[in-house]
Amino acid sequence: MTPEPLPAAPTRRRAAYGHTALSLTVLVAAIWLARRHWPVLETGAVRLAVADQGWLLVAGTAAIGTWLCAALAQQGAVPERLPPGRLVAAQFAASAANHVLPAGLGAGAVNLRFLMRCGLPAGRAATGVAVKGAAGVIVRAVLIASLAVACPGVLRAPEVSPPVLAAAAGVLGVAALLAGPLRRRCRRLLGTALADIRAVHARPQRAAALWGGSLAFAGLHCVVLISVTQAVDLGQPPLRVALLYLAASSAAALLPTPGGLGSLDAALALALTAAGAPAAGAASAVLGYRLLTVWLPLLPGLLVLGVLIRRKAL
Repeated sequence: MTPEPLPAAPTRRRAAYGHTALSLTVLVAAIWLARRHWPVLETGAVRLAVADQGWLLVAGTAAIGTWLCAALAQQGAVPERLPPGRLVAAQFAASAANHVLPAGLGAGAVNLRFLMRCGLPAGRAATGVAVKGAAGVIVRAVLIASLAVACPGVLRAPEVSPPVLAAAAGVLGVAALLAGPLRRRCRRLLGTALADIRAVHARPQRAAALWGGSLAFAGLHCVVLISVTQAVDLGQPPLRVALLYLAASSAAALLPTPGGLGSLDAALALALTAAGAPAAGAASAVLGYRLLTVWLPLLPGLLVLGVLIRRKAL
């Protein structure tokens, strides 16, 4: 069977330009909102500076655990055994790369290169990354549904003004145009991914690593935010905070900014304040979460990425 041709170079360039323009739009909007609400952000930063250090230590430990869980999930997504040390280092580097490139492209590219360096063919490596991503999406959906039952009334459809609806429709229209030329490739990739999923689930240890790692990854991110909210005495129940985090991060993933920069911050702060948290407390919780999961690990992660590339591990 003749393989389907890749999209033409002009199509790929248009897609890249579209993603870049959308990312810049979201980042500009985030900067504008930050300037508009700067007093609240400043108060939140001061509150975080005097937060409970014990809870912040718990949050930092949970943040470190997310990289181990990501490594476990990636190992579970492929039948082949991967070198453990390099696998964990690759997840740390992928997390940093994910905060530089939009829409998860950084983490996907790092994991793809890592799997190929481990001897997997390009197609198998791509499906390994896709299987891990699909498991993460399914786990998040199940967690949101379960927590929504445990915390009724927390998730409510927000009142959206017509300009916001028009902007959302425009974003979805751009996304549909960009996805059109890749539809056939996505269908073929899905078929290969389903075959790999069956191969992984034929080995119970791999299946347990895939689903257990994906569940623990999402759970530990919830623990990071819960611990920060406890540190700043936000006064929100842990299960509610976990539900708000999962819902906000899932919504922010629809906007392809690097690491959810701007989109996740705004969605998370909005979710916490809508649940009754004071604006300054919500700002300090979001700042603490982002500090532990993005800004503090960013430079070390990029250094690890550079070392892996130099040693041809990626």
